[in-house]
Amino acid sequence: MIENRLPPAGRIYILFNKPYGTLSQFTPCAGHTPLSVYNFPPAVYCAGRLDHDSEGLLFLTTDGELKHLLCTPQFGHPRTYLAQVENIPDGNALRALQKGLMLRDGPTKPCKARLISPPDLPERVPPVRFRKTVPTAWVEITLTEGRNRQVRRMFANIGFPVLRLVRSQIGTFTAQGLEQGQWRYLSKEEEKKLAELKNSLRRGAFKCPKK
Repeated sequence: MIENRLPPAGRIYILFNKPYGTLSQFTPCAGHTPLSVYNFPPAVYCAGRLDHDSEGLLFLTTDGELKHLLCTPQFGHPRTYLAQVENIPDGNALRALQKGLMLRDGPTKPCKARLISPPDLPERVPPVRFRKTVPTAWVEITLTEGRNRQVRRMFANIGFPVLRLVRSQIGTFTAQGLEQGQWRYLSKEEEKKLAELKNSLRRGAFKCPKK
């Protein structure tokens, strides 16, 4: 944990850099690591989720309204992911992501997607399994919706299986300065920004991002 101040007296807001293999819940399941091992303060719960095989930024809070706003589909908000995929998506593949795809649960909204250089990330534990004969690429993708395993399904739909998936940003919040498995309370300034995010969500201010 990185403790930037004493636990707040009111509502609690926490940024957590979730490692691979950790569940977005406090109850153990199927041999995966639960959140209970990270010594969070009592009464916090996840505002949003990441699958056990995904990594990166997760909000925990005692604020029920924030949880509702971040978890309810009608209150879409930007979430950015770094996806390592098999093979190298070309312009047509990226445009298909940007425009929106038809998945089994309906069409996806337009999003941002671009090839990026390999990000500065620690090696995953356990390591990613590569095929020596198949190149890989990193894509940054920003969605305003959050269906179950959506990023993985979108890339599978266009023929580029995801090998590693890291959520790097929620709104303007990032996991910068947090090693995997570390968490910290929001600063007072960050809480003000979070209040702005909540107001934007209430107004339905987040539209589909431009390509």
